[in-house]
Amino acid sequence: MALLEVNNLGVSFVTRNGTNRAVDDVSFTVESGQITAIIGESGSGKSVACYSLLGLIPQPPGRIDSGQALFGGRDLLQLPEAELRKVRGRDIAMVFQDPMTCLNPYMTVGKQLVEPLRYHQKTPAAQARRRALELLQEVGIRDPESTIDNYPHQFSGGMRQRVMIAMALINEPQLLIADEPTTALDVTIQAQILQLIAELQRKRDIGVIFISHDLAVVADIADQIVVMQEGKIVESGDRTGIFRHARHPYTQKLLAAIPADSKAGATLSPEPLIQVRHLATWFGQGRKQEPVKAVNDVSFDIRRGEVLGVVGESGSGKSTIGRSLLRLVPVTAGQVLFDDTDVTQLKGRALKDMRRRMQIIFQDPFASLNPRMTVYDTLAEPLLLHGIENRSSVARGVLKLMDDVGLARNFVRKYPHEFSGGQRQRIAIGRALATHPEFVVADEPVSALDVTIQAQILDLMLALGREYGLTMMFISHDLAVVRHIADRILVLYRGEIVEQGTGHELFENPQQTYTRELLQSIPGRSLLQ
Repeated sequence: MALLEVNNLGVSFVTRNGTNRAVDDVSFTVESGQITAIIGESGSGKSVACYSLLGLIPQPPGRIDSGQALFGGRDLLQLPEAELRKVRGRDIAMVFQDPMTCLNPYMTVGKQLVEPLRYHQKTPAAQARRRALELLQEVGIRDPESTIDNYPHQFSGGMRQRVMIAMALINEPQLLIADEPTTALDVTIQAQILQLIAELQRKRDIGVIFISHDLAVVADIADQIVVMQEGKIVESGDRTGIFRHARHPYTQKLLAAIPADSKAGATLSPEPLIQVRHLATWFGQGRKQEPVKAVNDVSFDIRRGEVLGVVGESGSGKSTIGRSLLRLVPVTAGQVLFDDTDVTQLKGRALKDMRRRMQIIFQDPFASLNPRMTVYDTLAEPLLLHGIENRSSVARGVLKLMDDVGLARNFVRKYPHEFSGGQRQRIAIGRALATHPEFVVADEPVSALDVTIQAQILDLMLALGREYGLTMMFISHDLAVVRHIADRILVLYRGEIVEQGTGHELFENPQQTYTRELLQSIPGRSLLQ
């Protein structure tokens, strides 16, 4: 008998504008000792379907319209809240997407770990702490005896996610639901978390539901895959069948969106637009402790019309390099020659004029766009500030930018919160292009997007690069994404360049151990080659 059997599940949300059917007649099973992946873009209903099983959707506005969820002979959808509370965290546990927002910042990790054990099993405090130490050791937390009394902010993103997994497993549940547990992590940390979940699942013989928007992420660990679109299941099957013989157009679209091919080589000018010589950007100088050498003695050129990819894990210095080139952070030493002018020496009006020619696209458009400004105001501001348009012509310039980035003109009076993540990134790209720059730093512009939206944004940036004649630095932690868009790639590690070359050279013949580790961490490489 299946560990979990979901039949004909229907979930709706009632709003002022009507009823939205979020989950429509969904049925799937989860077996003990297997990983079932539920795949789909944002809004496909995958998370809502799983949250509804545990009573985690707010009612109202949410409501369960139909269906059964049989677990251990009981229908989860019919259980009283008191009974469902006993199931949550004990028999069925959950790992959420963002551990920083799920962990209590005022409680140590140790206290949060023992809380579910004390609540569900009334375990004595000393015994619960010993169990917590065992779990921290099992999920790969180094030196748990000294870190168990640390607070969440004292852990890295990957370590926080391991703490969340330990918390979910402490009551030895039969079913683990992992909701996008690797989305915000570097590829090497992501690979570690995926391997950890698969190992724990085998060791404990539990069932796992793994929710993701990325088919490549589950390629190496899933036994069964369920593909959802607009609240419905459009295809399901075993891993090999889905990857080798996908039938539904939507599944084929998700597979096609996984970056795999190298960017077609463009004819590049031999003349460099940017020359970086012995660049160093250190933080914390003037204090007693050693400064943080975010970028340390880095030299490279970027040719006119080139897309230079910069890859590395969090903390490798890649974003700091991009911001140093634009003088958004103070440079400690070295030169940044832009069209033979040393940007590090510019001040006042000269720096403002140079910044018109150099722009940046930030990772999180929701944080970088002003929530009080409409799209019109956001795009009009740089046009007017730099005198590109005047009051009588600015509307024409704004609409031209809307057309260039693929946004409908009738969206021009909307605010950022009224757009999807992909649409907001298009607005950010439009703002960067408003000054007609020669050079753009794209800092992780697709890391938080669904794979299909990611593919659209990458294609858009390539097309706009050709149209505007842009030179670009494309920063990412994902070598597969960078390979898709870049002419040449720099690999950064601890503030220094450890390897560089074309995508083909790095993928086929990496010279450095760190580069090989990045390549091995690309999800689904074995099935996608």
